[in-house]
Amino acid sequence: MWKDLANWLTNKHSTVQKSFADIWPVDLHNHILPGVDDGLPTLEDTLTCLQKYVDWGIKGVICTPHISQDYYPNKIQQLQQVTLTVQQAIADANLPIRFTLAAEYLVDEWYYTLLEQNEVLCFGKDRYVLFETGWANSPRQLEQYLFLMQLKGYKPVLAHPERYHYYQSAPEQLMALKEKGCLFQLNLMSLAGHYGKRAQQLAHKLLQTKDIDFIGSDLHRLTHLTTLEQVFDPATLDLLRQQPLLNNQLS
Repeated sequence: MWKDLANWLTNKHSTVQKSFADIWPVDLHNHILPGVDDGLPTLEDTLTCLQKYVDWGIKGVICTPHISQDYYPNKIQQLQQVTLTVQQAIADANLPIRFTLAAEYLVDEWYYTLLEQNEVLCFGKDRYVLFETGWANSPRQLEQYLFLMQLKGYKPVLAHPERYHYYQSAPEQLMALKEKGCLFQLNLMSLAGHYGKRAQQLAHKLLQTKDIDFIGSDLHRLTHLTTLEQVFDPATLDLLRQQPLLNNQLS
């Protein structure tokens, strides 16, 4: 009896995970490129994470290390070298998952310079660029950055809009960005309450209004894998399934 119950629970969880992979075939926001920012520190950790992704049925990972002037002044060539190391390790381990490079840019003066010089890591055929803003205050001149991104042929994607305190207090500002062509990427862990109640509430509101374009993990450490599994409940999966998500276009 207990064996039958255990098998039933295992099969049920596997079915839910497969549904999750159908919704989220590609993780386009994470910090699993080892040793380059505040994410996973070692190649071993990266492979552990990727094995779990394979178990979930995820087909591709677009790694997005931080790039910012003051905190993580990563250079493209350096990140490409680390990416090649990970890709070789994936091949050696026979993991059936694609691993490519993009970035999460902080909107600062250096990013503006990189945009002007066309030295920006993007992803997808439509040249999406993932960016974030500062946590403390509403970003100044963000519209100018959005205009320049679009002028250069990129499609701007704001990372985790639900997490910014100033947007939690004034979500109508997000709609103004949306009208200017800015896309939104939701952190899945927000749905599990990982960043607090206000982020969770805004995340659900943005899903209810179908204003989310991409979902991602924003995984920084292996313990986040357990948090992500909390999103596997049927109600959340059903809500995600109703969204006009673009993740499938990246697979």
